[in-house]
Amino acid sequence: MKDVIAVIDIGKTNKKLFLFDVNFEVVYEDSIRFEEITDDDGFCCDNIEAIEDWIKKRIKEIQDQSPYKIKAINFSTHGASLVYLNKAGERITPLYNYLKPLNLDDYLSFYESQGGVEEFSRKTASPAYGMLNTGIQMLALKKHKPEVWKNVHAILHYPQYLSYLFTHKITADYTSIGAHTATWDYDNMQYHNWLEEAQISLPEPSRGDKAVITEINGEHIAVGSGLHDSSSSIIPLLKQKNMRDFVLLSTGTWIITMNPFSKETLTQHQLKNNCLCFMTPEKQQVKSSMQFLGRIHEVYLKAFSTHFNVDIDTHLNLELTPDLGRKILEQDAHVFLSEGIDTDFEAHPELLKNFSSYEEAYFQLIYEISKKVIQGMDLISDENAVLKDVYISGGFNRNKIFILFLELLKPSITIKISDCKNESALGAALLMKSYLK
Repeated sequence: MKDVIAVIDIGKTNKKLFLFDVNFEVVYEDSIRFEEITDDDGFCCDNIEAIEDWIKKRIKEIQDQSPYKIKAINFSTHGASLVYLNKAGERITPLYNYLKPLNLDDYLSFYESQGGVEEFSRKTASPAYGMLNTGIQMLALKKHKPEVWKNVHAILHYPQYLSYLFTHKITADYTSIGAHTATWDYDNMQYHNWLEEAQISLPEPSRGDKAVITEINGEHIAVGSGLHDSSSSIIPLLKQKNMRDFVLLSTGTWIITMNPFSKETLTQHQLKNNCLCFMTPEKQQVKSSMQFLGRIHEVYLKAFSTHFNVDIDTHLNLELTPDLGRKILEQDAHVFLSEGIDTDFEAHPELLKNFSSYEEAYFQLIYEISKKVIQGMDLISDENAVLKDVYISGGFNRNKIFILFLELLKPSITIKISDCKNESALGAALLMKSYLK
């Protein structure tokens, strides 16, 4: 039998299982989508029970029916998602959706008690994002659902909950805690003292390469504590030798620009422009720009399809037309996105009447997305730093029009498509390397 590491990689849309061999090549992959359900307030959310069942079933099937022997399991999931457990270790809430509306006005007194929105956001490297701040999610549950809160015994981020399904251990990791949670004090690199003031106890985070040996269906397997997917996606690059300074564009529903080499602290100006910090599994700051640009791309693909009466994947077959790209660059128009911070992530089909062709409309959309990415890249670069290499991972690394505009907007950079695929899953697998013996 071939020894492998299994990685459960949970995205907002696709839920995947990968098996990596000793050379960290993918030898097996399974992917599934689940219909969303609604939470106790009627808002859409992931069907966590179905996801749990799928994970356990697939691991058992691989153990029982495949030529692979699982030596370790790890997890990579999207952030901003919490699971609450009672004293019996049972999940007691739905997996609340980070897109669920939350009125920040309800928490102004909290922010004021912590020095104000700006200072608290700077110290925690967490812009005031509402549900995207898991610390605020905790306060929301405590405030609005006290009958549930009184039964909360432990709080886990999503990756650690999936690990808990096998280990029954309450854990935390730096990548999840450090990702815009508003719970981590980046000045002192420890949990922020507001948690203790609010009588909220979270587990101490541990290094991501530590696992718990667990018996699963009669076999002893090393189970990692899991990682935040964006932070995990940078691990394969950081583990390469002789790498000069680089920026990684992790692209999907979010486009997250990550600079692990920034030495400067986060500024108020950066915070006000969608910048924040993530952390590596080793507790290292990663200056980042986080923009919901993939979502904008998704909603406009549907609008383009309807307006121009074409297949939704028409953009995949567009010819690369540099002359059109240069023309749009010279015009520098703002049609789909604002000049400042975007707050509207829905399509506006009426804007398409300004375009005579699908090609022209799509090039314009990608130009505006690319311009935002370059602005984010510049924001997270240290003063006097000279950026040369930009790696692109995720869905946009196959988008030649996106790459064209990046090169037109910033000719000094070299665009590199990451050699590895499924970077977030690979990052989670690499941390389990010592158990693959």
